Amino acid sequence: MREGLEKLLASGQDNALLRFGLGNAFLREENHAAAAEHLSRAVEHNPQYSAAWKLLGKAWLALGERAKAESAWQRGMQAADANGDAQTAKEITVFLKRLHKEQPQ
Repeated sequence: MREGLEKLLASGQDNALLRFGLGNAFLREENHAAAAEHLSRAVEHNPQYSAAWKLLGKAWLALGERAKAESAWQRGMQAADANGDAQTAKEITVFLKRLHKEQPQ
C-alpha cells in the first residue's frame, strides 16, 4: 500500500489524504520520523483534518516529542470540535489525559 502511495506522490500528486495515508502507513511500520513528516504535510494541506492531527500527535509522542504531541492533539481537538467529529475528539481526549498523567517529574 505504501509503495503505491509513494508512486502517487512521486508522480506529482500531493494532498492531505495522500499524506495522511503515507503517514498512517509509516506509523504502522513504526517509522515515526517519516510518519511525522507526512502527517505534518497533511495538516498543512488541511488544518481541519482532525484524524491527521491525532496521528501526528502519536508520531511525535513515539519520537519523544511530548510538547509537539500535546500541541498536535490540541489542534486536533479544535478541528474535531469544529467539524463535529466526536469520535476523534473522544480519542484525543484520552491521549491528552494519558500524556498529562504520565508527565515526567
